[in-house]
Amino acid sequence: MAKAIHSMIRVLDEERSVTFYDTAFGLKIADRLDFDAFTLVYLSNAETGFELELTVNKDRTEPYDLGDGYGHLAVSVADLDAEHARFEREGLNPRKLVEFAPDGTLVGRFFFVADPDGYQIEVLERSGRFT
Repeated sequence: MAKAIHSMIRVLDEERSVTFYDTAFGLKIADRLDFDAFTLVYLSNAETGFELELTVNKDRTEPYDLGDGYGHLAVSVADLDAEHARFEREGLNPRKLVEFAPDGTLVGRFFFVADPDGYQIEVLERSGRFT
């Protein structure tokens, strides 16, 4: 059986991205591999073994075009309201809280936030299938 271990995104500014992911989600640098043309930075926390790999191409000066194919990363938190308030205090500009219940049954509560490169992250309340 396969085990998901990481997802990779390309970022323009390593320090800015590492700071965002630490502030927003408590992700710390688990490993950093520096090569001539690029650097790989692996971020993780004690909640999961899954890592976020940041790829920093050293010759890149322009923001990446995310195109129309990128969806989003998702994380779950125990207290969505408290996290939303914390994101606001930290100046991370979270979008509004949403209760998704299309047929009257709650599927999930969440908000989205964009990282410094425009990647969307869904922050879900830990409940139902999102525990």
